[in-house]
Amino acid sequence: MIPGWTLGTLRSTGTAAGHEVLKLGGSLLGMPDWPRLVAGLIRGRAAGRPVIVVVGGGAVVDGLRTIDAAAPADSGTMHDLAIGLMGTTARLVSARLSLPLAGECPCTSAAVLDVPRWLAASEQGRHLPAGWHVTSDSIAAHVAAVTGGDLLLGKRAPPPFPCADDPLGALVESGWVDGYFPAAAGPLGRIGWAVPASVPAPALDGPAGQRSGPRGR
Repeated sequence: MIPGWTLGTLRSTGTAAGHEVLKLGGSLLGMPDWPRLVAGLIRGRAAGRPVIVVVGGGAVVDGLRTIDAAAPADSGTMHDLAIGLMGTTARLVSARLSLPLAGECPCTSAAVLDVPRWLAASEQGRHLPAGWHVTSDSIAAHVAAVTGGDLLLGKRAPPPFPCADDPLGALVESGWVDGYFPAAAGPLGRIGWAVPASVPAPALDGPAGQRSGPRGR
């Protein structure tokens, strides 16, 4: 139990890895008192092992989506710009929570990953497709897969339905994760989710609806 958060499981096979990659949805940064809320989640997850935080782009990247929708540009260019903006939100979270900004993963303690720097230094970016179907969901899953970690998806809304049968494809269809996520998360043995406790948990008797609209990286 982590005060202020509801947690669940998407996949649980094998033993826990030595570290966990926490994808922190950019939309969480728009919640009142987000630094206290997010710090509590990181502190709770880091109690037993290092946590590497991958911060989504949120409203910053959503603005880039709007610009691209009005006058579409080369997908590779927009992909690189969006990843660059993830570096901006990473620096924001690092500064507000007094956490180190890391260019490598895994780390020995809780840290915020500078995704643009990590992708460039490790050349792991060349293994990811370029496009809006690859957001921070898939990037965090890619980080976890490459470094041998587990994955926790911190989002503002819970999965729209129970996930006992590992239906990652269905979560893509609902818009809860991006289109490339099932491929990026394929090697992972353990995937969980976390949402603020003020958000209702998914119903137990079937689909509870779908999310719409763009997701920040």
